[in-house]
Amino acid sequence: MGCGSCSTGGCTPAGCKSNGSCLTNGCSKLDVYDWLSNMDMPSAYKAFPIVEIKFKGSRKDFYLNTDNTYLENGELVVTETPTGGFDVGHVSVTGELVRMQMVKRRVSEESVSKKILRKATPADVDKWKAAKDLEWETMHRARKLALELGLQMKLSDVDYQGDKSKATFYYTAEGRVDFRELIKRMAEAFRIRIEMRQIGMRQEASRLGGIGSCGRELCCSTWLTDFKTVSTSAARYQNLSLNTLKLAGQCGKLKCCLNYELDTYMDALKYIPDNVNYLKTKKGDARLQKTDIFKKLMWFTYPGGEDWIPLHIDRVKEIQRMNKEGELPEDLGEPVQLEEKAAVKVFDYENVVGQDSLTRLDDRNRNRNKNNNNNRNGKPGNNQPRDGQRNDRNQRGGNNERRADNRNQQRDQRPADGEANQQPRQQGGGQQGGGNNRNQQQQRRGDENPNQQPRQLNAGQQQGGERAEGSNNNRRNNNRRHRGNRNRPRPGGGGTPPASN
Repeated sequence: MGCGSCSTGGCTPAGCKSNGSCLTNGCSKLDVYDWLSNMDMPSAYKAFPIVEIKFKGSRKDFYLNTDNTYLENGELVVTETPTGGFDVGHVSVTGELVRMQMVKRRVSEESVSKKILRKATPADVDKWKAAKDLEWETMHRARKLALELGLQMKLSDVDYQGDKSKATFYYTAEGRVDFRELIKRMAEAFRIRIEMRQIGMRQEASRLGGIGSCGRELCCSTWLTDFKTVSTSAARYQNLSLNTLKLAGQCGKLKCCLNYELDTYMDALKYIPDNVNYLKTKKGDARLQKTDIFKKLMWFTYPGGEDWIPLHIDRVKEIQRMNKEGELPEDLGEPVQLEEKAAVKVFDYENVVGQDSLTRLDDRNRNRNKNNNNNRNGKPGNNQPRDGQRNDRNQRGGNNERRADNRNQQRDQRPADGEANQQPRQQGGGQQGGGNNRNQQQQRRGDENPNQQPRQLNAGQQQGGERAEGSNNNRRNNNRRHRGNRNRPRPGGGGTPPASN
C-alpha cells in the first residue's frame, strides 16, 4: 500500500512496508537528513518547540508542538489549518535542525502560529486516504468543466485536505484567468470548498516529478527548492550550442543545471584576455579559432593556413601589448606542446558477455548478394557446386543430348525407310522385304540369346511364313508412319502409301 503523499497518488515503500514513512527515499521528496539525531544533548536541554511537517508534493510548513509530544521523523500527525478543519502530514525535521531550516528560509519563530493537534489515529488515517483517493477523479472532472467554459488554463494537480472539506487546485496559465464561473460549478459538483492557486511551469514540474535528460530524477522534485533565473548567457559563457531542444527542461524553460557550473566558468574567464579576435605579426594577421579557459590555451591560424597554433594566454597578452605599442613580432612564437593522448588498449577478445553486433545480419546479406552477382558474371564465388554435383549434372546433360540426337536420326530415317519399302513392291518383291525383316528379327533374337538353337523349318513353311509375316510387317510399318506424319507434310514429297495386300 502506498503512502499517498507523493504527486503520483501513492507508491510502494522501499522495503520496510511502513507505508511511506520510512524515510528510505522510497517516495518522499525533499527529504532532509537529520545529522544531529545521533548526538547527545545536555541534560538541561529543552527541545525546540517547532516541527517541520511535509505534505503532498513539495509543500512544507512549520508547526508548534505545544504539548511537547515526542515525535520521530516520518510519523503522521494531525495539524490545524487557517481556514478550519484539520490536515494530515508527515514529520520531516525535528530538533535543532528545524532552527537551521527556518534561518535558511528566513522564517522567524514569532510568525509560526499553527499547531500540531495530535498524532494521527487510525480513523484519521482512513479518512485521509479516502480523501486522497478522490483526487484523480476530481482533477479530470474539473478539466472537463474548464474545457466546457473555454478557459485557457491547465489543471495539473489537486490536493485534498485531510478531513475532505477543502480541495486546492493547482493550475498554470499564460495570463490572467477569470475562473469565477468555474468555481461555482465545481462547488456544486464536489460539495467542498474550492481554492485555486496559480503556479509556474517549474513549480508544476516540481509537483509532478519526472526523469531528466541526464537519466536522474528532476532536481526540482528531489532537492532544489529555490528557482533562480536562468538566461541564455549562461550557455554562452560555457560554450554550449544555443539549441533550445537541448537547453530546455521538461517544464519548457531553460534547465536549472545551467547555473550549477556558471560560477566556475566565470572565475576561469577572468584570466582570459578580452578583444583578441586577431593578432598582428610580420607573417600576417593570426585569427582566433578556439579558446580553452581551463587549460588557458588559445588557438590561432594564419590566412590560408590549415594548422592551428596553440598559445598560452601569457604569450597572447604579450603580443597584444606589443600590437598596442605599434610593434609587430616575427611570428606567434613557439607553440605549446600538447600532451598526446594515451593509446586505447584493444583487447584480443570480443563478445565477452554474449552480446552480438547489431549489423551482423546486414553483413550476411551483403555477402550473399555479392556471391549472386559473381555467379551471374561467371566469376568463381562461394556458392559453386561441389565436384559430385557438377559430375551428376554433366552426366544428365549428356544423356539428354544423346536422346535428342537419337530422335533426330529416327525422324530423318523415316522417309528413307518408306522409299525402301515402296521400291520392292513396285518390282513385285514384297515377299523378299518381308523375308528380310523376318531374318533380321531372328538374327536380333539370336544375338540376344546366343545359347538358344535356331528352329529348323522346311522350305515350304519358310517361304509361306516369310510371305505372311512380310505383309503384316508392311501394314504395321505403314500405319505407324501414317499416325506419326498425319499432321506433318512428308519430306521429299513422297507419294501415297502402297495399298495393303
